Amino acid sequence: HRNHRILDIGCGFGGLAIALATRYGVRVDGVTLSREQLAVATNRAAEAGVAEDVRFSLADYRDTVGPYDRIVSVGMFEHVGTPHYAAFFAKIRDLLAPDGVALIHTIGSLTEPRAGNSWLQKYIFPGGYVPSLSEVMPVIEAAGLMVTDVEILRLHYAETLRHWRERFQANWHRLAHLYDERFRRMWEFYLAACEMEFRYDGLAVFQIQLGNRLDTVPLTRDYIAEAEKGLMGQSAGNEGTENCALENA
Repeated sequence: HRNHRILDIGCGFGGLAIALATRYGVRVDGVTLSREQLAVATNRAAEAGVAEDVRFSLADYRDTVGPYDRIVSVGMFEHVGTPHYAAFFAKIRDLLAPDGVALIHTIGSLTEPRAGNSWLQKYIFPGGYVPSLSEVMPVIEAAGLMVTDVEILRLHYAETLRHWRERFQANWHRLAHLYDERFRRMWEFYLAACEMEFRYDGLAVFQIQLGNRLDTVPLTRDYIAEAEKGLMGQSAGNEGTENCALENA
């Protein structure tokens, strides 16, 4: 809804926040710990014409003040660390409006808790950790939050990694002026290795929906499919408009 206030924890370069403001006219606060991400996200919001609706900050989510109608966190929870899970979900609870909804999108393990890959820890994700549901759910319950939905995206991310790797390889020589061969080979190995982990070693993506009450979302998941159809229609319409503009240019 247009009057909703939304928090994006770990907003990255601002893509999700800007899309929400552009498509739905909502107000979004995005927090990041990266100065580089903050600069890019702020510029992108201005270019998209939503600078008044989207506010990006260099801040710790724990210092954020609510309430928020919606909270979203994509690809940030892997960096929270198990000792801080309780504080994370307690903060989500406190930031949510009584009828608010939160969505945590994180890479997860479908096996029992296990140590992370040492190579990835050293070269790609220092300090990162992939949780199992058995580590996350008890902490959510202890925080007093209601789990309203859990979606397991199984092979989806393996396909994403495959496409990333193929595009990276297709632009191998174009990237030579940005990154040396050692880094490019390391990144290629990372994409290939992670794809294999998602295909064969029990990694997946968890989308955990939370609320302070059980009646914060519809009874069935039909609303998700309906919203996706609407978004696909918008995308098709935008593509058609862009094609017409190109033809008339």
